[in-house]
Parts: sequence; C-alpha cells; structure tokens
Amino acid sequence: MPDNGRVNDNARAARHVLVLPDRDAAEEVAEALADRFGVTEEPQLVRDALAGEDDAENAQWLVVVEDPDATHDPARLDGLAAEYEGWLETE
Repeated sequence: MPDNGRVNDNARAARHVLVLPDRDAAEEVAEALADRFGVTEEPQLVRDALAGEDDAENAQWLVVVEDPDATHDPARLDGLAAEYEGWLETE
C-alpha cells in the first residue's frame, strides 16, 4: 500500500494565540510583533471573558497570529507575552 501524501501544502502552517491580561497589553504586543517578528498581517485581538464573568475588567485578551510558513519561534512568542504578564497558549 503506498504512503499517503500530505493533505495540503500548508501542513506546517500555524496559528499562535497569545493570552494577555488586558486590552492595553494586547495592543502593545500586537505592535511589538511587527517590530520583533516582522509580522506584516495585523494580528487579531479578541476579548475572552472568563467563564461566568460579565464584568469587562475580568476579561483576558487574545492576540491571534497567523503563521502560514511556521516561521515564528513559539518560545520567543511566549517570552514576548510574558513581558506583558501573559503567555502563549498551547493546544
């Protein structure tokens, strides 16, 4: 039986999700991504309310970075998020 080939050519493609404590931190990280990582596509900022919380003060913010060529080092992304009291979400 022959080996199966790749399903698509973007098998290495990645999406990174950085979790930040507030909107200000998320916006600063989004700006830093362009400077430090050369990200040209604007990252997506998403408010993520904690379960059962209605108060906007109790929301985390996600910075979603598309990485179609899987060129961004997850450890460096995690380090950037940590500078703003956040982390890189792993699946």
